[in-house]
Amino acid sequence: MNIKYISTTFFLLLLVSFSGCSQETKESKSTTTYILVRHSEKDTSDATNRNPNLTEEGKKRSENLVKILANFDIDLVYSTNYTRTLQTAEPTSKDRNIEITIYDPRNLYDSEFQAQTKGKTSIVVGHSNTTPTFVNKIIGQKKYSDIDEKDYSKLFIIKITGDVITDTVLNID
Repeated sequence: MNIKYISTTFFLLLLVSFSGCSQETKESKSTTTYILVRHSEKDTSDATNRNPNLTEEGKKRSENLVKILANFDIDLVYSTNYTRTLQTAEPTSKDRNIEITIYDPRNLYDSEFQAQTKGKTSIVVGHSNTTPTFVNKIIGQKKYSDIDEKDYSKLFIIKITGDVITDTVLNID
C-alpha cells in the first residue's frame, strides 16, 4: 500500500466524519451550563448560629459575582434555603431579574432538575460540602472534594453538549 493511498483514504474518512457531524440538528447540540459556587463569606462570630448572614466581605464578593458572570446568559438561579446562600445568589438574581429557585442539597441533580435546566445556563449556590458533591454528580465521577472552610473563591463551570461534559474550576475574588 502506498502513502498516497493511505493519505487519501484518511482524508476521505475524515471528510465523511465531519459531514456526518454537520448534519446534526442544532437542538441535539444544545449546551447545558452549570455554574456552581459556594456561598460567600459568612459571619462566624456566633458559633451557635446555624444560619448566619454574610459578612461585609461576603456581600462584596456576591456583588462581584455579578461582574464575573457578565458574559454568561443566565437563565436560572438556584440556592439552598439558607440566609448566606440566598444572600450570595441575590445580587445575580436582581441583576438578571430572575427569581431564585430553592433546591434541596440532599437531592442533587435528579431527573426533574436535569429537565428544568436542559439547554440553559444555571447558577447554583451551595456550601463547602454540597457544591463539590453537586459537581461530581453532574460529571459522573468523584473528582472534587469538600472545599476548605476558609475558601470562598471556587467557581465551577460544567458544560454538557450531547455526551461531552467539560468541567473547569476558577478561583474568583
